Formats: sequence, C-alpha cells, structure tokens
Amino acid sequence: MRFQYDSIGERFVESKTTAAFSAADTHTLLGALDALGGVRGLDTLDLACGYGYNTRLLARGGARRAVGVDISEEMIRLARAHGVIGGNGVGALEGAVGAVLPVRGVGAGAPAPTGAAAGTGTPQGGAAEGRPGEAAAREAAPGEAASIEYVVADAAKLPQMGPFDLATAVYLFNYATDRSALHAMFRSIRANLRDGGRLLAIVPNAGAFPNVDWSPYGVRIVDRVHEGDAPLLKAQFLTQPPADFEFREWAHADFAEAAVEAGFSTVGWQPNRTPPADGARDEAYWNAYRAWPISSLMTCTA
Repeated sequence: MRFQYDSIGERFVESKTTAAFSAADTHTLLGALDALGGVRGLDTLDLACGYGYNTRLLARGGARRAVGVDISEEMIRLARAHGVIGGNGVGALEGAVGAVLPVRGVGAGAPAPTGAAAGTGTPQGGAAEGRPGEAAAREAAPGEAASIEYVVADAAKLPQMGPFDLATAVYLFNYATDRSALHAMFRSIRANLRDGGRLLAIVPNAGAFPNVDWSPYGVRIVDRVHEGDAPLLKAQFLTQPPADFEFREWAHADFAEAAVEAGFSTVGWQPNRTPPADGARDEAYWNAYRAWPISSLMTCTA
C-alpha cells in the first residue's frame, strides 16, 4: 500500500484535477480555510501532499511557509517538477490535463501572491510505515517560491519540522495499515503543531460499498476485504487507463479516538461541500453526490 502512488504517477494528477469528488474536496477545504480567516502569514504543513496541489494552494493563500510531505518519492518528484505556477494559478502538469480551478482563493479578502510566489494547490497521497534508513530530504522545487518545501517522509514517523500553525491532510489517514500506524500519524502531526494549531483533514466516509456507486464522480470501489484492524477497500481512480489503489475503511470514531489519544483538545466534523452547479455538473448531479458523499471534513485543535 505504501508504494502504490509511485506506480500511479501522473494518473493521479489527472484524477486530482478532473474528477468531481476532488473538486468537492477542494471546495470543502477552501471553505474551511476561509472560515479560519485564511492562511496569510501562517506556517503550514500539507500531509499526503501528492504532487503538491494543496501545498501550492496554501502558498497561493499567502502562507509564510508551506511544507508538503508524502511517502511516495514519485509524488514528491512530480511536486518538485511541477514548474512555475502561471498567473491563472495553474501549474505545468495541471495545465497539461485540463485543471479545474478552485472556485475561489484561500482567505476571504486576502490578495494572492504574484509571480513565483503564486500557486494553486493538492492531494490524496499515501503515508504509512517508514522505509528503513529513509531520510526526510527537503528541497524547494525549481522556480517556485522559497517558502515551499517538499519532503519525502512517513507521516507516522515525521521528523520535527515545525512548529506549524496549520496542518492539512487530504486522504492521509485512510492509508494507515493498522491501528498503531493510525495513532502514530496523529501523534506525529500533533508534535509538529503549536498549541492551538489546527488540523483540517479530508477523510473517507465508511459504509458506502456496495450500496453506492461513485463512478460518475471519478472513483470506483471494487471490493472490500475483511482483514486486520479495518477492512481493506480496493478501488480505482477512473483515469485513462484506470489506476488501481487500496486503502483502509476506518470509521470516523477511529479517527477521533486517535486524535484525542494524540493530545488534540477538540475534534469536530463537517459535511462535504460541493461547488456551484454549472453546465457540466448541474444541481441534480451534485444533489445525488451530497446524498452520500465520498468524504467528510475532520477538524482538530491542538
């Protein structure tokens, strides 16, 4: 499970920038960041950063520091190779596959940085057990703002990189292979946050398979295997060709338990938010999705 995104590669870029469920996740995250007053001047940590979409989203919102972490060397390679962000907020890889722009910028009323400091933002990625002898290599991508860093590291064994004011984790915790790894992820994040810092996490909703078909929204669950501490879900990003991946079906209560054990003082939940209807995705399309969305937003305070 931990190396699967190395083989998925650029098909993940295609999924992230074109799939409807990803558009809803980005809209949800943007709304949560706006509700916190934006990220301008904050030190931010983006876990399971994938090719850096959300990391650049944070940088574009004016974060003082944006650090993207992923266990996949290929995802970090893509993040570093992403190139200079254009004036429309789309990077080179996203432009090649027809990126869907965020509905609005991060932070109500906060102007976006210009030039090399401007960016958009990220993704699902996986993080699980650590690689023997693995070093958390830090390197700014060529042509990007010096405030953006990309780190190859296991979220369950993070080095001390903070303290940070805010951490985001979009589809991180579902890649914990067992309960011990899940709790270790939350402890590592808490150790890198200042007291009062926030964690915003997009996490899957359990229990949909086999009753719900998310194929129209860009992902398909094909099987559930009952094993270990949580069922293993086998899934596909509906790219060309489809990209197979696996993750654990943890309950929201499992995430909350791990957060409290790690020392987070509050844990809250918010429903997924969908973008405004348009010609490609009308209100009926989004109504069907809201009836059983893929994910929810978990909010924690350190």
